[in-house]
Amino acid sequence: MKQMNAWNTQLRGLIRLTRWKEYVPFVIPLTVMGALLAARPNNILLDWRLVAVTIANILAVAYAFMINDIEDAPDDARDPARAARNPVTSGEIGVRVGYWACRVVATVTLVLYGIGGVWVFGIGVATLLLSHLYSWRPVRLKAWPVTDIVSHSLMLSGLLLLAGYFIYDSAPGLVWFVAAGATLFSVYGQLYNQLRDYDMDKAAGLFNTAIVLGERNTRRVMYLTIALAVACILIAIARDVFPIGLGLALAASVAISMQFRSTVDMRGGEAVDASGRVQVQGLIVINLTISAWLIYTLIDQLSTGLF
Repeated sequence: MKQMNAWNTQLRGLIRLTRWKEYVPFVIPLTVMGALLAARPNNILLDWRLVAVTIANILAVAYAFMINDIEDAPDDARDPARAARNPVTSGEIGVRVGYWACRVVATVTLVLYGIGGVWVFGIGVATLLLSHLYSWRPVRLKAWPVTDIVSHSLMLSGLLLLAGYFIYDSAPGLVWFVAAGATLFSVYGQLYNQLRDYDMDKAAGLFNTAIVLGERNTRRVMYLTIALAVACILIAIARDVFPIGLGLALAASVAISMQFRSTVDMRGGEAVDASGRVQVQGLIVINLTISAWLIYTLIDQLSTGLF
């Protein structure tokens, strides 16, 4: 009985180590959007490779969160809230078990990326490498200015979208604007997170971008990245990268999202500013809009007998 309880504790700890609730809502739509952007103009059918690469992207981000909590366990022990959240710090799982789980996740992830083709596999390797170096203490990209923002935005946004795109096409063209927009939104997200954790990160001795810029300048850069991201998306829209009918789905999604006003940010913490209070609504919009596009595409393929 004790052994069974121990196994259950370890399993629960490993699931908590992945922190899957924090990224699945944006990993799936980013991957699917990338695939749809490639398939639409080339009249290519969506197939089971999209499922494999979507799972690979989810696992790649899971790896990033897992290695982060393992490497950050000593720092998290200083803060009661972080210590309770981190299953390594709380004692649910050991460091060795956590590392073995990371190796398994990385192996499965690479196999799934391989199903997407050579280009996708290369993007997957880059994503996993950044995920590891971001938190691994001998390098720890997240502890240095600029590299923390660049690595975070690529591994949690830009590369995920491109992995979906390169399943079906290897010449993004104007889709680079969409990838740039997604990456810039992720830059905003990382600056927002650093601003929220400013005091704790400074006490831990981190030398990240927000600490170098200071709180006021971090806010300015944060809002600038939002403006640049919107500009990139608008350029893509103006150049017909997205189907015109998607505007109706977007409008409906925005209307629905207005019913879910929140005082917390995407991670469930108290919002730092107004942008933090609309993060949940933004996730709802992108998920509903991309879901509508995917459903329309699949129905179109079924109706024309292309499956």
